[in-house]
Amino acid sequence: MNSPYFFPLAALLCALPVAASAAPVDCLIEARQTIEVRPSTEGLVTRVLVQRGDTVRAGQVLIELDAGLERASADIAKFRSQMQGAVQSRESRLGFLAQKATRRDKLVKENFISVQDRDESAAEHRLAQAELLDATDARKLATLEYRRASEQLRLRTIRSPIDGIVVERLINPGELADNRDIRKPLLKLAEINVLHIEALMPSSAYGTVKAGEQVAVTPEQPAGKRLNATIKVVDRVIDAASGTFGVRMELANPGGAIPAGVKCKADFPTLMARKPAPPVAAPPATVAARVAKK
Repeated sequence: MNSPYFFPLAALLCALPVAASAAPVDCLIEARQTIEVRPSTEGLVTRVLVQRGDTVRAGQVLIELDAGLERASADIAKFRSQMQGAVQSRESRLGFLAQKATRRDKLVKENFISVQDRDESAAEHRLAQAELLDATDARKLATLEYRRASEQLRLRTIRSPIDGIVVERLINPGELADNRDIRKPLLKLAEINVLHIEALMPSSAYGTVKAGEQVAVTPEQPAGKRLNATIKVVDRVIDAASGTFGVRMELANPGGAIPAGVKCKADFPTLMARKPAPPVAAPPATVAARVAKK
């Protein structure tokens, strides 16, 4: 190769930067949250109203426990809270004694009765006021008892805390729901109307991705579909062992079209697979001349 143009052309090619391209990152699509439904009280299961795979709404009844005793207690407490007899009788007695005390006060001024009789009538009137207050307090206490009984009855019905799907059913009618057994939930629910996408980024990419940015995500299922997710969390602690940090993205999933638990590829526009190579300095003229002679 004795062409005088060889070295300048090679130097020019080496001086060009390498084209940068975004590298897809492995990621995993997960449910926004997974909940293990447990009872707050012990009881016999009478009805299980959902099956695995069912869609549930927040507040929907999932499981009913035997509540005969609690329902009867609530009915008794409700009746007591509505009783009027004790209060009305005390009000009537108070009205009568108030009139009696007024008449006795007039009679003592006219010297028809003794002061002691008037004082006894006034004492009876004050006692009647205390009895009415006691009856009123008892009625208020009965109302609070009814509220407590209603809450105990409410605990016998287990409702869904989220909008989601039933992932697993672990209880059947006739079995005992024990709130002390933390190893045995009744149901497992997953919220999938919004999905979380977890990805691990190399430490060299720290600072290039920020919350609020859009990321193109390609899940394995359904194949070939490309979705836009939003970065919600960027970890501020880098794992020293692996040299990575976590990034969480959120993806709207109306109707549950995208299944949770599938792998995906995330295309971060700011993450470069290769960095531009530094330009190579041109060789001195003497070196170029020697090469051209060869």
